[in-house]
Parts: sequence; structure tokens; C-alpha cells
Amino acid sequence: MTRWNTLPMLVRHILAALAALLIVVAATSITDQITDIRIARIGFYLVALAGLSILIGYSGQISLGHGAFMFVGAYTTALLILNAPMVPLWLNLLLAVAVSCVAGLLVGAATSRLHGPYLAGATLALALGLPELALRFPDVLGGNIGLTFQTRGAPDFLGTMVPSTQWQAIVVWLVVLLALVVLANISKGRLGRQMRALRDDETAAAMCGIQVGWTKVVAFVISAGCGGLAGALQAYTLGTASPDTFSVVLSLTLLAVLVFGGLGSLWGAFWAAVAMVYIEVWGDEVRRTLELPTNVANNLPLVLYGVLLILVIRLWPGGIQGALRSARNWVQSRF
Repeated sequence: MTRWNTLPMLVRHILAALAALLIVVAATSITDQITDIRIARIGFYLVALAGLSILIGYSGQISLGHGAFMFVGAYTTALLILNAPMVPLWLNLLLAVAVSCVAGLLVGAATSRLHGPYLAGATLALALGLPELALRFPDVLGGNIGLTFQTRGAPDFLGTMVPSTQWQAIVVWLVVLLALVVLANISKGRLGRQMRALRDDETAAAMCGIQVGWTKVVAFVISAGCGGLAGALQAYTLGTASPDTFSVVLSLTLLAVLVFGGLGSLWGAFWAAVAMVYIEVWGDEVRRTLELPTNVANNLPLVLYGVLLILVIRLWPGGIQGALRSARNWVQSRF
């Protein structure tokens, strides 16, 4: 047993998070502003996908409405920045998570007895209906245009050494890594084992003393909190919250790329987040190279998602992370 494995689980996760943060700081110090924004986007999509992985990959509940919780977090942040600009960012993010968790509690309690397509249909209705609130209350939520606001850049003492985009990327990843430490400990702890037992066989889990309804609701709350945090970080990074950003397409894309990356794994969520950002980038490059019409170009990323998803499921049913795990096991067995 190595010295690393003898460390307490929480200490290992914190040290890994610190190492990842140092990598982000080093990477953003040599990249341009566009790449900084992409790195930040990978971060907030990662926390959204990690929460969705907890819900689907661990507790076995299918959700097609994860974008709705991102909508809640983004608009909570936007409204706080516009109406209470003195609220510090950390408190703003905590309030966005709290509001999203309440929304997740309500949805989880209402759907705890639903399974399979019935649960998927209920959450899909949430993804379709919730962004319409922006149109229903345009005076408060900005209607089709949404809400636009200014966010603070790097502290004054850093001067011009840290561009605003680099600072935003670092802040996003600091928050994301803190969230991932919490999620990693949940997934490796008692609650994670209970959710996996629930996913595998609800009847057997109930016979073992696991409170099925309570565990389902908790998984929904955790997933909603992660979605709200992702939406809040997205609003912080982009300086806007618009209903079009959180359409049902976002929820379906999150699910598709999560399967691509690997369900039930935080590393799978990371590969999914990278794919979600860079498949769109590659689609834009193909569009410019081939000079495709606008209506074709807008749907090109979805086509790429579909093709890659089919290939991955056909070759590696466990997703990218499953393929990497199989490759590692093969190498270990040979050497």
C-alpha cells in the first residue's frame, strides 16, 4: 500500500483539488482570453454534469430537466447582482445553491414515486416550462433578452497582472473543485453506497433498511444544487442570464455527453464537460471551413454529439472513462 493510499479520503481529495487548481492557474497564465473562457466553461459544465451523474449514475433516476436547475441558479445570481450588488460573490453562490436545492427538494418529493419514462417525462416538462417564466415576468426576468450585468474582476492589489478572464476561470475552478471534493466524499461514503444499492435494486435496498424515498429526494437535492451552482457560475462568467441558454436542448445535451463521458464517475463528468465545450468549437471550425448555411451550422454540434455518442456506446458501453479504465486494467494485467 502506497503512502498516498494511507492518507484519509478527505485529505486525498483536498490535495488532488489543490493540484488541479495549480494546473488551472498555470494553464490560464499562458492562454488567451478565449481559451480562458473555454476553461471556465469546462468548469461550470463539469459541476453540472457531476451532479447529474450523482442522480443518474448513482441513484438511477433519469432526469431530462437538469438545465432547469441551471436556470434557477443563473437567474438567482443575476437578480442578486442587479438588486444587491454589495452581496459578496461567495454568498451569492451559496444563495443560488440554496434556492436550487429547494427547487430540487420540491421536484424530488413530487417525483419520488415515479420511475423510468414517467420520471423522464416529468423532468422534461420542467425543462420546457421553467424558462418560460422569463417570458411570463419580463419586468423582473428580462423576457427574451434576459438579464445583463457587470461582474467584478481581479482584486485591485493584483493590478493588471491577472486579466479578468483568467481571474474568472480561476474563481470558477476554485468553486468547482470545492464542490467536487464534497461530491467525491459523498460518492465514496455511506450515502453513495446507499444510492448505488437503490440504483441496483430498490426492493433489496429497502429490505436492507435504506429509506428509498428519502435517498431519492436527497439525490435530487444534490443534483439540483450542482445544477444551480453551474448556472450561477455561468452567469458570473458570461455576465448574462437568458432563457434561450437554458432550453430543453441544454438538458438533452447534458445527458448525451454524460453518457459519452461515462455515467457514475466524476472523471466521466470531466470528459463529458470537455466534449461539451470542444465539440461546439470543432463544429464552428467545420462551419467556417465549409462555409455552411446558418441553419445547418446551428445543428452541427448536435450531429457531432450523436455520431460520437453512437460510436462510443458501440465500442465502449462505459463511455470514455470506462474505456480508460479498461485500458488501465489491461496494462496492469500485462505488467
